[in-house]
Order: sequence, then structure tokens, then C-alpha cells
Amino acid sequence: MSKLLALSLVLWVIRGGRLMEDQTFPLDGDVRHLVVGNGTVYVATDESLYQLNHDLVLERRRVLKGVNATFTVQVLLPFVRNRTLVSCGVTEHVCGYCEVLDQDDVNSLIYKENILVGPERGGSSVNLLVDVKGSSSGQVTYILTALKQLKGKPKVGGCPSESNVVSLYDTRNEVIPGGRREIFSKSGYGTNPVFKSEHDVEFVDGFQIDSTVYLLSNVFPKMKGKRDGSEKDERKGVKVRLVWMKGQEKKTDMMKSARGATFEYPWNETRLIASSVVPSTRPVLWAGVFSRDGGPTSTELVLFDITPDLSGDDNCDPDFRTSGSCNNKPLKDPLSPKKVLYGKNYMTAVLATRVRTWMVFFIGTGDGQLIKLTVDSNFQTTCPTVLYRTSNDRKVFPKMHIDDTDGKHLYAAFNNQVKRVLMSKCSAMTSLEDCWSAQDPTCVWCDPEQRCMFEGECQSEDWISYAEDYQKQLVSYRLVEQSIGQIALKVQAHITTGGEVRTVFSCQFSGKSGEFCSSSFPECTCVLSSNVLPIQSTDVLLRMRVGRSTHQERVTLQNCTEIKGPPTSVLCLQCVSVGCSWTSNRCSWHADTGKLQVSDCLSVESGTSSSKPKITSVSPETVSFYGKNHAVLSGHNLGQVTKGRIQFELDCAPQEFAVLSRTETSLVFHIPPADQKGVVNICVVLPDGSCHGEAEVTYVSAPTCSSIMPNSSWISGKRNITLSGSYLDMVDGIVHSETPQEIIFPVASTYQNLTYETPAVKAEATVSVSLKVANQTLACPQNIIYYPNPVFTSFTSTEKGDDLSITIQKKADRLEMTAAELSVWGVLNGEEYPCILISGESSDFFSCEIKNTVKVFKTIKIMYGDTTVTLQQASSLFVVILLVLLLPIVVIFIVVVIVYKRQQRKLTVQMNQRMEVLEMDIRNDIRQGFVDLQTERADLIQNVGAIPFFDYKHFASRIFFPENEALMASCIADISQNGSSQNLDESCQGLLRLIQDPLFLTSMVHTLEEQKSFTIRDKCTVASLLTVALHSKLTYLTEVMEVLLKDLMQQNSNTQPKLLLRRTESIVEKLLSNWMSICLYGFLRESVGQHLFLMVSALTQQISKGPVDCVTEKALYTLSEDWLLWQAQDFSALKLKILFPVGSDGEVSEPLEVNVLDCDAVDQVKEKILSSFKAKFGFSYNASSRDLSIEFDCDGSFVALEEVDASSGVIGEVTMLNTLRHYKVPDGATIKVLPRSKSTVRQGSVKDDQNFSGKYFHLIDPDVDENQTNNPERKKLKVKEVHLTKLLSTKVAVHSFVENLFRSIWGLTHGRAHQAVKYFFDFLDTQADNMKITDPDVLHIWKTNSLPLRFWINIMKNPQFVFDMEKSPHLDGCLSVIAQAFMDSFSLSEMQLGKHAPTNKLLYARDIPVFKQEVKTYYKQIRDLPPTSDAEFNDFLREESEKHEEEFNKTAVLTELLKFIMRYFSEIKEKLNQNDAPAEIKEQLSHIKNTFGGIKSCSWS
Repeated sequence: MSKLLALSLVLWVIRGGRLMEDQTFPLDGDVRHLVVGNGTVYVATDESLYQLNHDLVLERRRVLKGVNATFTVQVLLPFVRNRTLVSCGVTEHVCGYCEVLDQDDVNSLIYKENILVGPERGGSSVNLLVDVKGSSSGQVTYILTALKQLKGKPKVGGCPSESNVVSLYDTRNEVIPGGRREIFSKSGYGTNPVFKSEHDVEFVDGFQIDSTVYLLSNVFPKMKGKRDGSEKDERKGVKVRLVWMKGQEKKTDMMKSARGATFEYPWNETRLIASSVVPSTRPVLWAGVFSRDGGPTSTELVLFDITPDLSGDDNCDPDFRTSGSCNNKPLKDPLSPKKVLYGKNYMTAVLATRVRTWMVFFIGTGDGQLIKLTVDSNFQTTCPTVLYRTSNDRKVFPKMHIDDTDGKHLYAAFNNQVKRVLMSKCSAMTSLEDCWSAQDPTCVWCDPEQRCMFEGECQSEDWISYAEDYQKQLVSYRLVEQSIGQIALKVQAHITTGGEVRTVFSCQFSGKSGEFCSSSFPECTCVLSSNVLPIQSTDVLLRMRVGRSTHQERVTLQNCTEIKGPPTSVLCLQCVSVGCSWTSNRCSWHADTGKLQVSDCLSVESGTSSSKPKITSVSPETVSFYGKNHAVLSGHNLGQVTKGRIQFELDCAPQEFAVLSRTETSLVFHIPPADQKGVVNICVVLPDGSCHGEAEVTYVSAPTCSSIMPNSSWISGKRNITLSGSYLDMVDGIVHSETPQEIIFPVASTYQNLTYETPAVKAEATVSVSLKVANQTLACPQNIIYYPNPVFTSFTSTEKGDDLSITIQKKADRLEMTAAELSVWGVLNGEEYPCILISGESSDFFSCEIKNTVKVFKTIKIMYGDTTVTLQQASSLFVVILLVLLLPIVVIFIVVVIVYKRQQRKLTVQMNQRMEVLEMDIRNDIRQGFVDLQTERADLIQNVGAIPFFDYKHFASRIFFPENEALMASCIADISQNGSSQNLDESCQGLLRLIQDPLFLTSMVHTLEEQKSFTIRDKCTVASLLTVALHSKLTYLTEVMEVLLKDLMQQNSNTQPKLLLRRTESIVEKLLSNWMSICLYGFLRESVGQHLFLMVSALTQQISKGPVDCVTEKALYTLSEDWLLWQAQDFSALKLKILFPVGSDGEVSEPLEVNVLDCDAVDQVKEKILSSFKAKFGFSYNASSRDLSIEFDCDGSFVALEEVDASSGVIGEVTMLNTLRHYKVPDGATIKVLPRSKSTVRQGSVKDDQNFSGKYFHLIDPDVDENQTNNPERKKLKVKEVHLTKLLSTKVAVHSFVENLFRSIWGLTHGRAHQAVKYFFDFLDTQADNMKITDPDVLHIWKTNSLPLRFWINIMKNPQFVFDMEKSPHLDGCLSVIAQAFMDSFSLSEMQLGKHAPTNKLLYARDIPVFKQEVKTYYKQIRDLPPTSDAEFNDFLREESEKHEEEFNKTAVLTELLKFIMRYFSEIKEKLNQNDAPAEIKEQLSHIKNTFGGIKSCSWS
């Protein structure tokens, strides 16, 4: 056992699986509401209410737009504590409507009421659930709605308007002291709370912290006259107000507790757009997106302290009124901003969270960007990063939410789609330096695993992260003069640590000597001698160790007193960069408390400003986020510029660009691509490193192409094509797939349209069109088709007063050419006269006019693109000659047409008659199929008798060796071979001892699988041989199987874990199949076997109810389209009276009624007679069908019925098998069964003929041209699709048996799963945990591959393994359909079925979702069961071993196993050497080889 455990220990290093990519869910309209509760996302549009799981997979969809009314959701609140979803709004017919839905199923309605909660039609509001402490009933929850109020806005319909701007509603019905609460009621204890405003109010946000409710709003000043209610408010002096309310049970008291404050903001036309509170305790910090001008463009993110101040009197707010009177006390001081955190145009949403001491803001913009901004406790911001951006301008919905299931994703809505976006891209950072440089406190460097990840993902508390305050460098250092001749180099590590990692902290320098470094986290101090520091700067390598992590950095050192020169910003930067201090315009040593002043160097002026570069303009000023090649910067004094810099944000590192060419007044350069959209600053850099000038460039969305007009061109090219889309003025060129190296420059472009000329091609082609934007190529959704050049055939001239009108005829084509694309001239005596084109509807005729002339033109010149065509007018002589030549042809043509018409008329009459007959036949077939489908009854099985189960050894041998009958037979022990008689010789005994050693057995298995000549069939054989050889030691076999499975999982872990156990390609996979068969045999026989036999019997009976072709075995009633007998002719059911011989005197039995069909062949009639005999009496008749003959009682004389006789029909060289219809056997006829004579038996049946299918046919006509006027019914046209209903009839007939079979497999008996299933599923769960596999789909697939796919499908498709029965190819096809439905029930993928889907998928399409739910429940129930103990399971295995201990021939099995070992003897021995196997194992193996002496040496004693 110890060896087994040693083998199972493997070093398993997980490099960190990548988190799932961002998920997107498309919607049927723009988002109106987005809320999250209990890990479920709810989204409301005008059309639907969606219920999505946390991965944005659709769970439910509730349709809001119905036939009679459309429900517009105005309030959507997840009531998590109550597990309900409150949805309120308006419909077309009622002023208000509310419903309470099940949070787990939005299609489940719990309560509904016609009541207005929230805004009226067309309004908006802020809605939230408020929790207050109840007096007697615990916590009480109210719905709070804060409505947008526009007093001048006209009413919508006849609905009453709400007078309160803030209202509270009950959320449930309950009795309370002194009254009763009713759901959606506003009253409280008999009073109606009041909360009104005399102003126009727009509420923006609301939330609750502890017992305080916060409401944020824009309050507009009073304005005379009417208002239209539009979003653009032209009035000035808008106030942004905050209202605090204390949560109390009495609604009136809660309203009276309202206190207000005004936000102080420097801009007169401010407006609050979005807001978010920062999670914390005290103070309460809140950030709002403010508009600086009242519009959506110029916006800022501002931080305020909104800690509640509930002092003061009731009802004294200037903007909001509750009840009572006010003493006109002075208002509270306005709230001043803590800091303006961020300025950016078009901000529309903000969401705040907290990570340790950092605040993290997620900002949404109107141009489709999701930006992350981190802020330290001093309100210093880091460089903003773009988490996601849309290619076009999709506005971010104001409300965003964090995924509460993992805390790593957030949900954001972009117009008509919802995205789940990863909050940080930690896994993309591959080093400590990268992880720190991201300036992202949500990412930590996990010290034990040495990789960057979310803090929650690190299995240890030892991690390193970004500093607690804003820092630009991981390490900073300064030189401090301690005493004369001694300098201290102080190194500061700007990091935060977790756990015990800070206890291992040290610094070391290379390249210097004599220094002594002391460390005290986070600072190292190294004492240097002043004479060590050089006059010129020198580099040393700093190595800093924190925990297991090491950081290396080149540090530049220089004697501070030697840095001299005129005070310039460059000299200042040189001083500061080597750790010195810049004070009083000179470089010196640092004071001990000194800090770096890098930013101060920017203010140092050199005093020579006359020759500084200046920028006057940049062209273009607006580019897409892909950048722009060959931009031009204009200005003055640009001759010395070496490069340029682009500054995105002040806190971000600038991006530099190279100068391609320059003069004193201009530069040419490439504007680089950007991660975000917005305005950036550009300056130019001189050789001393200083940057001068300032210009702005705006990054916008990428160009998009939505349509192409026209979408065709002639092959000579130069046709004007117009693209429509957005930002098309940013396009540099067009690329056609036919000429990818050629860039076509636009002729004209605007924001929405771009026009260009097509290039020429050699032949007709379909080409894709792409936009060239900087270095990117963006595909258009449509293609351009090249057609041949237009062909102009002729023209005519007509005088119109003083003008000449010319009509040009063109050959019909698909170019859809317009008059605007043509230029025409009349040519006379070498002179050209312009012809002015007149627009017309047809593209095959064009008209133009030559002004002020009536001359006769014989030639015109036509130009399209850059192609010119000269068209000559035909002469009159040519026309006469042409008419003379064409006249005889026309006469002949007319005669042919007349004759053809007459023949056509006759043919039409005949075809109509045939079509009527065909139509009637098809109608009858369809009607009969419908009748069968509606009248089908599942009354198939009446008496199947005893179920013919195989005993265990015959079952096991068929499972173990399905394709090797010799091994199947030899592995079963004879009756005489009991335990005492199976004595093994020396080599076999030695082999048995060897395979009971886990080291040898695993080494042997791995060796065999490494051999290229060792086939999959060999692997299955060896696995089965091992199973039989170790059948008496199932506990040991199970342990070995587990070790081999772990090895297999390690091999697949780096590729695709979902493919594990899908196929049988290794020894352990076949071993698992055998193990399942051994363990589940008892369950199969006791619980599942009966259902399987009944299902197979029912299927067999249903097939025989209709015609079955005796040659091809196709049937009318089947589950498989491939086996459908759609060519079957009409048939009738007959009841025959069958007489059996009794005794030897010619006496017969009582007649037995047997149901047959008149189309049955003679051999089929015999089989049905024998089948009915067995069903009637419970045992088989004493002769087979081939030993019997039958005779038909025809008017008192018996006529022998033969398969083929002289009267049989013949088509070509193919003979038709005789049927009851052939012999004209009537309903109720008497048939006598007789034993066949010995001579006839020796002749055998026609089925014994090797060319049976080629010589004979039954119901399907042979492919031979033959006049069948004698059998017109066989000429009827049959349509396969008409008979597809027979598949459904068969499915209906056997469906109850299929359901019983499936549910007997995945049902739990008395709430308990089979021990082997529970044990193995727990084993898979444990391995998934060890391998850090968190995807539940992987575990589901593993379990499905190991049990249903590996065992049950094999049993279901091969019932002959379990029962003593034969399986026909037709039955095999039907069982395959049922087996496919069984496996589809375990599939995780959704089937997308259409009219072209295979019928075996469509047949069970409605049942599969129900089965899938049952399977999920089955897996969950097994997982929730208590684990099976090792001792209990070992007892079970021991019992199974003892039951069948002596049923197999171990001698034969070990002999076969020895053959494989001898074949790969040297390889196995080499593997044992590699695994350091003990010497006795290798000696024993050699001894076995020596004593084996050939295959027959291991014989029975």
C-alpha cells in the first residue's frame, strides 16, 4: 500500500488558469433597468424582462410587450430577503400596474395589482428598498420612490399625477399594532405622509447606509411659462441637493426627519449626472459626475464628504416640504468638495468600491468606455486604465453593479447589450514589477506562487501589492550626508505586504565595496564613503528581496556636490534622478527628512525662451483610437526637435513618438494608437530632454461601415462606390480582397459617408471591402460583386424642336447603372457635342439631349468610369438585308411553336390527371399518418414471459471482450474448473504475484501505452485481462485504477480537461468501463434490467405492427429515418387461425389467433406465428421457423405457402418473395403448421443464398426498368417526408418504456445512490479540487463520460450483452436513436434545431430539456449525499469479489497476458530500472521469462 501511495504522489504546479473572458448578452432593445440580486442579473427593456445567471447566461425571459397591452417597467427592485422581484410600471390601458415575481423564476407570478407605484407614463424616478427597525415585527422594508417632477409638463392620458416627489410603499401584507400594512400601500398608521416640492426636481440617485437614507437630486429654479419637459434645460442656477432621511417605522416620522444640504460647485450651470457612494463607515464619502455647463459633454468626477447632519427643525428645507411650519432658520452651510478627482468628457456612470485604504472608481462614458480610476487616502489619483471600450459610441447605462458571486467582475450596460467585465487584468502581469506597475491595489503578487492575481485567489496570506499611497516607482532612494566622509544611501520600497512576507526583507548592491546595509521594512540604509561616489555618474545593481520574491534595479549614483552648472530643468532632473536634493537652484545632499522633488524641476526655467519650439496646429486634430500615420505638426523653431510626447492623463506616463521628417516650421510623425478615447496633449522634445509647446488631439471611436451603395462594379473599375457608417472621415484608404496590396484613397469623405473608385479586376469576382485606418484593417459587412462591363447595343435619334434627343439601349445586366454614371457625346466630322443625360427609371435605356442642334449623328461616344465606348448607328441597307435573311427563320419558328403548343396541350392534360392521382395518394398517406399518430396506444406488451438474463460470467465476458469471441469463450471457467482444480504452473503463479505489486503493474501499463505498435485494441484486451486476473482482489484493482486515472488527468490537464474519459484510448479507460460493469451488475439486474427488456420488447413489437421489408429489414414503424420503409405500399391487417399438429395421427390443436399483414412474406408469417405461440403459452414452440412449413386452407384443400415458387413475380432478373396477398389469403383464413420434410430442410431457406439481397426483393422494388402495367399500385409515387410521422408514432408507442428506463438509471432508490457511483463521483470531485478546477462544467462532463457514456450507453445499445436474445441491424438503429437521446440529456450545450436538423434529434427535442433537469437533480443529489466510507466500500468490493470468485479461467487469462509481457519484455524491464524498482521484482520478471518457454508452457494441471 505504501508503494501505491508513493506512486500516486505527483508534483502538480498550477500556473493559474486565466479567468473567463468578458461575457456579453445581447438584448432586444435598449436597457431601462439593470439590477443584481443573489447572484442573478435582471435586465428590463421595453420588450422583455431578462433573468440571467452571474455569467450572463439566459435563465428566464418574461415578455412585456403582449398582444393586448405593453407593460413598461418603471420600478425594478430585487427583494433579496424575501426572494422576490418587485416590478412596477404602466400599461397602455391602466395608469399603474405592479407585480411581485419569484426571484428564481421571473415567469412565476406571486402577486399583481393595478396600482401606480413610481412615475407615470414617460416619467423617471430613483427607486430603492429601505429597511427600518420595526416595533414588533422585526425588520420592515419599504419601497421608496423619488420622482422626477416637471410642473409645466402636460399630463399623459387621463391618469392622476402623484403630488409627492418622494413616497414610501409597503412591501407585504401584515397586521401590526394599531393597524394593518397592505402591499403597495402609501398610508401609515392612518395618515398619508407628505413630501413635496414647489420646484422642478430631477432625482439622480438614492441609497441607504445603516439607518440613513440619502437622496441626490437636481433642483431647478422657478420659471414662468410652460415647459416641454425635454432633457435640455436652458435655465441657469441649477442646485444639486442632498436629502438625508432617518429610517423609521412610521412613514410620517421618516418624512419629517428629512434634512437637506446643497453641494458647493464653482460652475454656475452645474448638473448631477451620476453618483456612487464609497463603501466605508465614517466619514461617508461620495463621488458624483457633475456637468460643468448643464449639458452632457464637459463632465468632472468630484468627491464629497456627505456624513449626515440630521440637526435642525422639521420642514425647513427651501426646496422640499413635508408638514408643519418652519421658523425660517438659516440654512446649513453648503458641502464643499474634497477634490475634483477626474475630468473627462461624456461621463455617464460611476461605481465606487474600496480595496484596503484605496478607493476604486469605475467610470462609464457616453462614447462606450469603461474606465478604472484608483484614489489613495490622500485623494491622489493614479493613471486611469480602460477596462473595456466599444468600437462605436455606445453609451454606458448610469447604473453599474459588482458581481457579488466572485467580486472580480462588474456588470455594465451599453445600449442594447449587457457586459460582464473583469475588474482587473492581474493574470496578464507576469512579474512582480509588472504587477506593481499596474498601480492596481486589487492585484497582488502571490509570494508562494510567484504570480499576479486577485488577493482572494492567493492561497496564502503572503503577498506583495502596490503601496498604500500614490507612488510612481517601486523603489526610490536618496543620498543623505550623515557626517563628514560618510554618506547614507536610503532605499525605500513602496509596497504593501500581507502575512509574514515583510519579515524577510533585505537589500544588496553589486559593483561597490565597503558599504554596510541594514534593513528594516520598508527601508534599507547603506553607509558609503564619500570618496566612493564618483564625479561622473555610475550604475550599480540593487537587489532587494521581499519574502521569496526578488527585485533588481539599476541605480545611478553620483557625488551630489559635483553636479554643477547653470540652473536648468535638465540639470535639476539629473540631480534628482541620482538621489540628490535640488535646493536653492543647486544640487546638494539630502537632509535626513528630505523627500524627492521631481515635480519641482518642471518649474526651473533656463532663461532662454526665445528659441523654444512652439506648436500652432496638428493635422488632423481628431483621429480614431487606432491612431494616424503621417500626421503634420506645424509651428516655429522645430528644427532641433528629436521626438514628441503624448500625455493622456497627468498621472500617466507619457507616450513618445518618433519624428519622421522635420523643418523649422513642420514635423511629420505617426500618431500612435491609444487604449482610450478622449483628448490628449502633445509637446515636442529637445536634445536636453525638455518638452515644449502644447497642442490637443482627440481620440474617437473607430470607423464603422454599415452599407455599400451600389454593391456592384464593372470589371474595368472606376465606379464610384459610397460607404455609409460612422467616423468614415477617419479612414485612410480602402482595400479590396482581390487586390490586397493596393490601397484605394477616398474621393470624398464625411462622418457618415465615404466615396471611392473601384479598381479594375481581370474577371468576375466577389470581393470583400475593408477600411484602412492607420495600421489596422477593418472589414465591412457587405461585399462588392464584379460583373462584366455594360454592353451598349444601339441608339436612336429624335428631333425635339431645336434639340436632338438620343435614346441609348443597353443589354440587360445586374449592374443597376444610373444616368449619373454616364457621359455621352455625339460625334460628327471629328467634333464632339455633349449630350446632357436625363434621369430615368430603367437601367437598360438612357436618354440624353444635344442642345441647339438637329444634325444627324451616326456615331456617339459613351464614357463610364474611365472606359470609353464608341457606338455606330446601323445603315438602312444593312437593316433590309438583315430582314430578308431573318424572314425564313421567323416562318419556321412560328410553325415549330404551333406544333409544340399542340403537343404541350396534350401533355398538360395527361400530367394534370397524373397529378390528381398523386395528390390523392399523398393526401391519403398524410391523413393515415395523422390518424396513426392520434390513435396510437402504448398497449404493446401483454406477456413477455420470464426475462432471459445471462448469468454474471457470460455478461462479464461479453463486456470485457466484445470483439474477441475466442477470448470470450476461453476466459469462462468450465463447470469442472472449481477453485481446487485451477492449479497454476510456476510462470503463471509468478505473473499473478507480479501484477499484485502496484509498482510493477503501473510501470507495465505505462510502458505498454508508450509503445507505438501497441494498438487501442491491444489496450482494451490487456485492461480486460487484468480485470479478470485481479477479479478476486477488487479492492487492489480499484486502488491501481485510481493511481492510473490520476496520471491520466495530469496528462490532460495542460490541454483540454473536458476531453478526459470521452473515448477509450488507454488501458485505464477500459479498466474503468470494466470496473463499472462489475460494480453495477447487481443494480442492472435488480433495478434497470426489467425496464430495458420491456423497452426492447415493446420496440420489437411496434416494428412488427407495420410492413417490414424482408430483404433490407426496413420497416414502416421505426425510430430511425435510415431504417424507414417509406416505399411501402398499402397493406391490410389479417387475423389468421393457426392450427398446430397434436400427436402423430394428424390431429390438430385448438386454433390460435395470430395478427399478420397481407404484405408479410411467408418467412415473416412463420416468425409471427412462433412469437404469438410464445406470448400465449409462455414458452417457445419446439421447432424453428426454418424447420416448419405452413399451408393455407383454400376451399377445403390446403395450399402450401412457399417463400419462392413458380408463381413468384419477377422484375428483370430479380424475384419477388411471395406474400399473403400473392396467395390471396383472406381475413380469418385457417393456416396449418406442419414440420418440413427432411429433404426440404436440407435445401434450406432462400435467405441462405449468399446473393440473397441481389436475387430477391420484397416491398422495395429493384432498380430495374420494367413495364409494370400489371401492378399499377406499385407505381405509386411515394414521398419519404410524408411517412416521417411514423417515427413519431413509434416514439409515442414506446415512450413510456423509454422514460421508465431512463428514470430507473438516474433515480435514487430510497434516496440513496449506488455505492460505486457515489464513491467514484466523490473521487472525481476530490481530483478537481486538487487540480484547482472550478469550472462546474468540467466536473459534469467527467461524471457523464465515466458513467452514462462508458457504461449505460454500452448496455442500452447492446441488450444482447445482458439477455439471451438476438439484435437485428434494424433494432440496433432504433436503439442508437434512444441512446443518443439519453446522452443528449447529459449534454450541457443547448441544441439549436431547425428544419434541416436530423430527425433523431428532433424526435426527442421536447423531452430533452425535462431530462436535462432531472440529470442535474440526479448529480446534485449524489453530491449532497454523505460520503461513502472507505471501510464500507471495501466491504462492498470484497463481497462482489467473493460472489464470482471461481467463475473465470485464470490460466487462460494469465497466458494471454504473458504474451504481451514477452512481446515488450525489454521495454518493461527498462521502465522498472527508471522507476528504481526493487531487485526482487526484476529478478522475478526474468525468472518468469525463463520458465515460460512458449505460449503453451502455462497449461492446466
